[in-house]
Amino acid sequence: MTAIAVSLLFASALPARAEPDVSSAPRDEDGRFANVAGPVGHGTVGTRFPFFMRRARASFSPRPGQAPRVANDGAFLRENAKHSTPTVTWIGHATLLVQMDHVTFLTDPNWSDITSPVSFAGPPRLVPPGVALEDLPPIDFVLVSHNHYDHLDLPTLRALAERNTDTRFFVPLANGELLRDAGIANVQELDWGDTAGVEGVVVHCLPAQHWSRRGVFDERKALWSSWAVTGEERRFYFAGDTGYYDGFKAIGARLGPFDLAAVPIGAYEPREMMRDAHVNPEEAVAVGVDVAGKRLLGMHFGTFDLADEPLDEPPVRMRAAGRAQGLSDENVWILDIGETRAF
Repeated sequence: MTAIAVSLLFASALPARAEPDVSSAPRDEDGRFANVAGPVGHGTVGTRFPFFMRRARASFSPRPGQAPRVANDGAFLRENAKHSTPTVTWIGHATLLVQMDHVTFLTDPNWSDITSPVSFAGPPRLVPPGVALEDLPPIDFVLVSHNHYDHLDLPTLRALAERNTDTRFFVPLANGELLRDAGIANVQELDWGDTAGVEGVVVHCLPAQHWSRRGVFDERKALWSSWAVTGEERRFYFAGDTGYYDGFKAIGARLGPFDLAAVPIGAYEPREMMRDAHVNPEEAVAVGVDVAGKRLLGMHFGTFDLADEPLDEPPVRMRAAGRAQGLSDENVWILDIGETRAF
């Protein structure tokens, strides 16, 4: 059963403040974090239960269509950490390695073979990580968008922390304790609108439309977010995991244009269940356009089988959606796992 399915089964240094036009994350009357556009729906039981059964079956009998992979021994990336040609490398799923403005960072790092609350069952990784963890360059910081198991993978985060104690881990509010309990000390929590400086770049914690849960009773007790990293040479946006709403236009107006905007294009079917929290490829392109991305990069597909759409459908639909928006194929990027591209 997928991490999404397990969660949905039970569904019903101090940062400097950013400009005041970005509000802190709202909370409901129970003190749990909330979305600006209102509650996120998860579909009816009649939709969810068959979905869980299909996901469980796919965990034992993987479907075809996984993303292609190219070999990457990390040698260029290790050397580039000294020079910082702006590049992005797709490791798989929502994990990107970005080098820009003389920093190297990861988004939602996940090197595990299974994405699940338990180590012995769950959606298996269909494609090996694009770069072996031991072949990575030194990582200056890590961005974690939210606490679902496919995005916040504690074994990977622990391995990164043990590899380099100077690596900083940025998480949305109320996620820090989870990492600290796992032995990761260099953690900084940010609210929507908070910023932090790292080695000449600015990390921005920004809104998204999603939800959080790792157990039965902790829904929305931890915040979710998107992220931006801005420097003198490049500006990068990472949408994390999100549904579509009009708040992305404010991000683009305040921080755009972005040289590269990474948007999630998978895990969107069935729509009744996924619509509020997972964009489809057309909506992902709209997110990229709203935040004023010069180039849009599709991620969050083809690595784990998390939803009902064909595994190889998201990139086809993203390219078509980009053309419909007047974007050239050169500005709508679909990378192979392991591929490095300059931006």
